[in-house]
Amino acid sequence: MPWRRRRNRVSALEGGREEEAPPEAAAVPSALLTSPQQTEAAAERILLRGIFEIGRDSCDVVLSERALRWRPIQPERPAGDSKYDLLCKEEFIELKDIFSVKLKRRWSVKQQRSGTLLGITLFICLKKEQNKLKNSTLDLINLSEDHCDIWFRQFKKILAGFPNRPKSLKILLNPQSHKKEATQVYYEKVEPLLKLAGIKTDVTVMEYEGHALSLLKECELQGFDGIWHRKGLIATHWLIVQRLFTGMQTLEPSVVCVGGDGSASEVAHALLLRAQKNAGMETDRILIPVRAQLPLGLIPAGSTNVLAHSLHGVPHVITATLHIIMGHVQLVDVCTFSTAGKLLRFGFSAMFGFGGRTLALAEKYRWMSPNQRRDFAVVKALAKLKAEDCEISFLPFNSSDDVQERRAQGSPKSDCNDQWQMIQGQFLNVSIMAIPCLCSVAPRGLAPNTRLNNGSMALIIARNTSRPEFIKHLKRYAGVKNQFNFPFVETYTVEEVKVHPRNNTGGYNPEEEEDETASENCFPWNVDGDLMEVASEVHIKLHPRLISLYGGSMEEINDSKVTRETI
Repeated sequence: MPWRRRRNRVSALEGGREEEAPPEAAAVPSALLTSPQQTEAAAERILLRGIFEIGRDSCDVVLSERALRWRPIQPERPAGDSKYDLLCKEEFIELKDIFSVKLKRRWSVKQQRSGTLLGITLFICLKKEQNKLKNSTLDLINLSEDHCDIWFRQFKKILAGFPNRPKSLKILLNPQSHKKEATQVYYEKVEPLLKLAGIKTDVTVMEYEGHALSLLKECELQGFDGIWHRKGLIATHWLIVQRLFTGMQTLEPSVVCVGGDGSASEVAHALLLRAQKNAGMETDRILIPVRAQLPLGLIPAGSTNVLAHSLHGVPHVITATLHIIMGHVQLVDVCTFSTAGKLLRFGFSAMFGFGGRTLALAEKYRWMSPNQRRDFAVVKALAKLKAEDCEISFLPFNSSDDVQERRAQGSPKSDCNDQWQMIQGQFLNVSIMAIPCLCSVAPRGLAPNTRLNNGSMALIIARNTSRPEFIKHLKRYAGVKNQFNFPFVETYTVEEVKVHPRNNTGGYNPEEEEDETASENCFPWNVDGDLMEVASEVHIKLHPRLISLYGGSMEEINDSKVTRETI
């Protein structure tokens, strides 16, 4: 469907400045644009109507409040001609799927200023298979300057009316993620799309572990003069945030993390700490945290990308970028991790035992490539497989359905908020997950029955068993068989969990030659891909819908209908 001319350079322009479409842009498939529900068009108010050339056909184009519709103009033919009816079939795109509009011009060497107007180019977000999104183009060809100007202004007005879509973004880029590919991923795939959508960006490269935390947590809030400049970018960003909180009219930035799970979790933790600080709460002891004010976007550029994969349904850079551009916002559950009443961090998932020891081993071999490091750590942890002596207390998830069922059974106490349960023994691995935790080694998810915002966590416990049986359990994560269908595996749906190791040596055994997985008197935890070492009991509590993330499957987005006003 794109307009094709061979000996001329054709580009989409706005205001005399060249804006070329990204190389991934493709023509809109007409099969995706045809709708059987054409009767709804009659009920919509028509904004504009005109004639454009689309593909090789002259079309009658109608712009309504919700959609752009067109039908090829054909000479009159006898009624009932099926071939004629097929050729004149109406096609459409919904306006909510358009993310940019440019004037399309042809440039030649002799032209100094504006080129020859060809028409208008619409840039569209379309859904592909397996939750993937792609950017496509639709050319509306008309050589009339006045005609195109009217339509162009109307499209710009419509695009400015989508409240969820970000106007400016603070980009936090981790150049060390995966094989140091994050910088290339951002500048080659992400930035061109953001520029095409007219989104202002401010990039900060994270130079060390904890940089994002100090960047977003410690910066001072002062007066804002409304000017973006290279110096003082960090303070300027948070000045905008302050203006947002006080209701002043200014830019509305969001934060985007380009990196792996560790970087994404660190930025989310920093945003939530910033929210508690702004609310006047003590960040060391938080009972009921407040929601983060700024949405967070995640661009997968790490080795596993569990957070981004769980959020988008696929670890796809273009999909993640388009979710941000289109303003698809999801409220997501978050956990607090604390010990002795002191907050350790916010997070989405954690593993204790085998999962923690594997990460602790991998961290000691950072010189290896990510895949080699992961595989080596798994093999070595399996070779030294050992159980932890623990006491696990948990508060079962109390859904409204459960309450109604207890009442129907005549239970004397339908409220089980205080009914903590406790199990103890030797455990090879303990997983607590508030998200599905999808990844390449577990395409169905480490916790497949968990959702992003259903108000509960999955507690998955693997009791002590033989090494071959535990390996069978691990292998099933990558297959289609139920990984929990083992006598030593127990699953619970919970709201809170307390894990209390009953020895105080951090798993250290003096008879072994070395213990690389734990510091003295500390136990390793894997929290969102980050190593956390704790010597005593850890209390994990779920807090529903605590942070807003850009992304999610299209079905989940349509169901949640979250807007920026609710953040």
